[in-house]
Amino acid sequence: MLYNTLHHRWLRLVVALVGEMIIAVSLNFFVVPLNMYSGGIMGVCQLIRTLLMDFSGISFGTHDIAGILYFIVNIPILLYAYKQLGKELVAKTLVCTVAYSFFYSLIPTPAQPIVSDYLTGCLLGGILTGVGGGLVLTCGCSSGGLDIIGLCLSKRGSGITVGRFSLFFNIFLYAACLVLFVPEVAIYSVIYNFFASIVMDRMHKQNINVQALIFTREDEGKLGRFIIEKLDRSVTYWTGTGAYSGKDLHVLCVCLSKYEIEELLHTVHTIDPNAFLTVQEGTRIYGNFVRKLD
Repeated sequence: MLYNTLHHRWLRLVVALVGEMIIAVSLNFFVVPLNMYSGGIMGVCQLIRTLLMDFSGISFGTHDIAGILYFIVNIPILLYAYKQLGKELVAKTLVCTVAYSFFYSLIPTPAQPIVSDYLTGCLLGGILTGVGGGLVLTCGCSSGGLDIIGLCLSKRGSGITVGRFSLFFNIFLYAACLVLFVPEVAIYSVIYNFFASIVMDRMHKQNINVQALIFTREDEGKLGRFIIEKLDRSVTYWTGTGAYSGKDLHVLCVCLSKYEIEELLHTVHTIDPNAFLTVQEGTRIYGNFVRKLD
C-alpha cells in the first residue's frame, strides 16, 4: 500500500497535503502557545506578527496572520525556483504553500498551552513538524520557504541537505529572538527546530543514499535494463560463485536514493522472487551521481 501511494501522482499530493496539516497542527498546538518560534521563513513571519502586535497593539484573536504573511513572502521564492526546479515541482509547491497557509491560519491556537512543559512541547512539536515536512518532501512536494531554497542548493550538488540549510539559516533568526525576547524563547525555539530538522532529514527518503547488491540466477541484463531505463541509474554487474552451492550467479551493484529502493525491490521480486538483496543505507557517494528530488 505504501509503495502504491508513494508512486501514484495524485495520492502523493494528498499525502503531502496531510503532511502540511500535521505541520500546522504541531505549530498551533505545541509551538505558538508556548511563545516559541518556528524556523525558516515561517519563523520570520511569526516574528513580524509579534512585532506588529507589540508595537501597534493589534490583536488577531485565536487566528494567526503569520500564515498569510508566509504565502506573500513565498511568491518571489517560487519565481526563483521556477528556473531551478521546473514548473511541475513549483506548481505542487504552490498548492502545498496555499494549503499550509490555510491550515495555519484556520486552525485556532489554544488559549492555554496543551503541554505546559517547554521541553516536552519542543519534543512533540519538533517530531510532528519533522514527520509532516518529511512526508511533504518524500512526496516530491514542498512547503515553500527554506525547503525550496534548500532543494535548489541540494540539486546543484552542494552537499547541503534541506535540514542542514534550515539549521544554518535559523542561527540568525534565533539570534534576533535572543536580542528581542527573553533567552528562554530563543533557547527552546532552537531545541524545537533541532528535533524538527533531524526528523525531517530522516523522513526525506530522496535525501538518503543507499547502495544495493542484487544476487540472482536470472537474466542480469533484464534487471540492468530496468535500472537504466526506468530508474535512470547506472549499474555494474559481474559473475560470482555461490560458496554453498558451487553454482554461478550474477551480482548487480547500484547506488540510488532510499525512495528509489522501494521501486527497485518491487521490480526485483517481480522478475526473480528468489533474488537475494543487501541494502547499505547512508552510503557516501562522490562523483557523477544525480540527486533526484521529485
